[in-house]
Amino acid sequence: MFFVLSKLVWFVLSPVNFVIILVGLSALLAFTRFARAGRWLGLFAAVALGLMSFSPLPRATIRPLEDRFPQQEATKGPVAGIVVLGGAVGVARGDVVLNSAAARMTKAMELARLHPEAKIYFTGGAANLISEVTDTEADGARMLFDGLGLDPKRLVLEDRSRNTYENAVFTRRLADPKPGERWLLVTSAWHMPRAMGVFRKADFPVEAFPVDYWSKGRPDDFIRPYGRAPNALEIAANGFKEWAGLVAYRLAGYSDTLFPGP
Repeated sequence: MFFVLSKLVWFVLSPVNFVIILVGLSALLAFTRFARAGRWLGLFAAVALGLMSFSPLPRATIRPLEDRFPQQEATKGPVAGIVVLGGAVGVARGDVVLNSAAARMTKAMELARLHPEAKIYFTGGAANLISEVTDTEADGARMLFDGLGLDPKRLVLEDRSRNTYENAVFTRRLADPKPGERWLLVTSAWHMPRAMGVFRKADFPVEAFPVDYWSKGRPDDFIRPYGRAPNALEIAANGFKEWAGLVAYRLAGYSDTLFPGP
């Protein structure tokens, strides 16, 4: 129920979708006695779209998330296992497809080479709500890691999870971590606080290894505008989704704290 509700709510509240809904509502009100309210609503939508497209707002939104868990020294070890969260890979026309979070996969391969004793646990199923899916994220991960030369005996795939909560619960069952073992969690830096909260709640002691940064970590992150609206809108969507997800996961009891930290 939580999965379905979260998909429906976010479809409406996703920044770009929400602005489009406001524009549509504004257009409808323009032909009624509430035309004045419609104009103000349209103006609000235009300003919101402009701020998300060209101002530093998206980067300022995502920067605190990315700063929460600092990146570690990759060579520090030994490591029993590396958990890689889905959200970066898929399959289309029988081939691997990577999106803007591809650093999750490339960093996992880098860590696998640095720590040849570690198992690689990839967790990601199919999160589609409506369309039928024949290929999961795990299928894409298998194809990618195989093509990059990872020993298949080191790879463990979890292909049932649909969200971060299920990533943690299902992977823990597969990994069965032992006391004293060191496990790394690889996911996008902006997603790491929520992921760490869920893994802690699932009693899976992992160390954060964030990748895939959108912000530069410099003071001008808060003043530098964007030159391309699509990039800014993607960052805004990810940032707002994570803040909303932190609240939702805390309310659902999937995390013990609102903003997990080191």
